[in-house]
Amino acid sequence: MQDVLEGYAAVATADFIAAYDGLSPESIYEHVVDLIPNHSITIADIGAGTGRDAAWFAAKGHDALAIEPVRELREAGQTLHPAANIKWLDDRLPHLRAVPTGVSFDLVTLCAVWQHLSDANRAIAMPRLATLIAPSGILIMSLRHGPGAKGRRVFPVSSDMTIEMAHACGLHLLRRQDADSVQKVNLSMGVFWTWLAFEKVR
Repeated sequence: MQDVLEGYAAVATADFIAAYDGLSPESIYEHVVDLIPNHSITIADIGAGTGRDAAWFAAKGHDALAIEPVRELREAGQTLHPAANIKWLDDRLPHLRAVPTGVSFDLVTLCAVWQHLSDANRAIAMPRLATLIAPSGILIMSLRHGPGAKGRRVFPVSSDMTIEMAHACGLHLLRRQDADSVQKVNLSMGVFWTWLAFEKVR
């Protein structure tokens, strides 16, 4: 995982940050947006990058914790998105050791993160994620299929295996939806995504 974080740090130029932050959350989350409550909730955005999605959640009245281990992206996000209902945390999967024990959220999101974890780290991460979700809370994940960008290693992702891991942690599948990438470069590389949403049932 450290090599992936270093890869993101190496490309965190002003142009990269502008491009990353300029993607539309409405387009990215279109397959699961109906699962996000309209009333104010608490959200943990894991692998928050520049805080693009956290800012979108915050603008809707939610309280967002943006968890981002890459200092360059985190600091850019704090400058770009200074909303009072966004808090920032330097932490990383699979353990998320900086998140206090017992803290839970109504919604946990992992957008374009899971592919950077090995199967061994996913086996650690999924139970930890389950502890962060409040009863009847929701986990939303996007799984990348296809090659990764240079310097940012990805591992093959099985949607079926991810669903099985989540189910073993008390997470019930609400949605499974394949989707094209919203980025033209990724489309040209043959990248597509699977969106998964789960509800915590115990």
